[in-house]
Amino acid sequence: MAGNWAGTYDYRAPRHIVVADEDELRAALAGTGPVHALGTRHSFTDLPDTTGTLIEMAAFDHPVTIDETSRTVRVTAGTRYGVLAAQLHEAGWALHNTGSLPHISVGGATSTGTHGSGDGNGVLSSAVAGIRFLDAEGEAHEVRRGDPDFDALVVGVGAFGILTELTLDIQPTYLVRQDLYAGVTWDTLLGDIDAVTSAGDSVSVFTRWGEDLGWVWVKRRATDAAATAPEELLGGRLSATLEPLGLGDNVTLIGAAGPWYERLPHFRADAEPSRGDEIQTEYFIDRADAAAALRAVREVVGPYTEHLIWTELRTAASDDLWLSGAYQRDAFIIHFTWENHPEEVTEALTLIEPVLAPFNARPHWGKRHLTERADIERVVPRLADARAVFERLDPTGRFVNEHLVRVGLREAR
Repeated sequence: MAGNWAGTYDYRAPRHIVVADEDELRAALAGTGPVHALGTRHSFTDLPDTTGTLIEMAAFDHPVTIDETSRTVRVTAGTRYGVLAAQLHEAGWALHNTGSLPHISVGGATSTGTHGSGDGNGVLSSAVAGIRFLDAEGEAHEVRRGDPDFDALVVGVGAFGILTELTLDIQPTYLVRQDLYAGVTWDTLLGDIDAVTSAGDSVSVFTRWGEDLGWVWVKRRATDAAATAPEELLGGRLSATLEPLGLGDNVTLIGAAGPWYERLPHFRADAEPSRGDEIQTEYFIDRADAAAALRAVREVVGPYTEHLIWTELRTAASDDLWLSGAYQRDAFIIHFTWENHPEEVTEALTLIEPVLAPFNARPHWGKRHLTERADIERVVPRLADARAVFERLDPTGRFVNEHLVRVGLREAR
C-alpha cells in the first residue's frame, strides 16, 4: 500500500481497510491478528504501522455536533481540522489553537500530542474533554475529563483501541492577524526568550542556525478587521511577504486580520502543505532550559544544515496529560524539517539528541527520532503508568506493534 503523506515512509502492513462508521470498524475488528488505526498519514515513522491490518479512519468524517451550553463540539476521529474549523466558524465558534497543517485529523493529532504555538496555549490534546473508542472486541467505551483513565488515554498513540469520536472545548469565534519579522537576532532571542515567544498569541521562530537568526512569525488575536501590526518588533522589521520562508503560495494570508482558522495554521486547507518529500523531527524541553538547549544544538548542528529545510521554534503551556510533551512543564519545542535524506538525518540526530538529553527532551510521538524505551522512561514520568493502562485495556495485544514496544508504550508479545 501507499506510504505516509510526505512519501518518506512506506507502510508494510499486508492488509488495509478503510472504514467510515462504527459498524464498519466493528467488522474490521471482528477478525484476528494485530490491527492499528491510520489517520491522515502525517506520522514520519512506523508508529501507525502493523504486521496485521491497518484500519484507515480518514473517511470516518461526519458533521460535527455543537453543544453551546457546555461549549463543546463532538467530532468524529477522522475529521480533518480544516473541516472542523470551517464548521465551527460558520456556527460562531472556534478552537483555542490549531496546528500548522489543517489537513491533519483530530483523532491522529490529539493522539500524538500535536500542537500549535503560544505561551498560553496548550497542545491540541488539551482541548479534549472526552473520547469514545472501540476496543479489540469492538465494544464502545466513553471516557471523560476527570475519569480515572482520561489523562492516560487522550495522548494514546493508538496503543489501546481505535478512537471514533472526540469532544473538544470550544470558544466564541475570533479574528487573528499574522505578520513576519526579519532582523531579530540570536542575542535578542537567547537573552530573553520569553520576550520573543510572548510577542503574540502564537509565535514561531524560523531558523537555519546560521549567524542570522532568521524570521519571527507572530500571530495575534485582533478586535476588528482593520487591526494593524507594529513596524518593528524586538529590533526586527515587518516583512510584507512570507516569501523569505520559501513556503510557496500554500501559506495562509499575512498582513490582514481574518478568521482564526484561516490565520492560525501556517498552511491553507485547500492546498498541499509544507514541502512534502521531507522528514520531520521534534523535541519538547522545559521552557526554562530553552536558551541553554539552543546554544547546545548550535554547537553541533552546523554540518547538517545543508540537509535542513527549516527549524521552527515554538512554545506550549503545560498540561496534565501523561504522554503530552508538555506534561507538567511549560514547553519549548524545537522542530526540524529535513530534506528527504535519511542517512544524513540519522547522523544529525546522533549529535542533536545527546546534547538535548541533559534537558530531558521528549520526542514528538509521530516524528522521526532515535530515542528508545530506557531514555523515554527517564523523560516521560508517567510512561510506565500509561503502559499499564494500555495493557489492561488491550490484554491480548492486538494494538501492539514494533514501534510501541521500542518506545516503551507497550510490552512485547
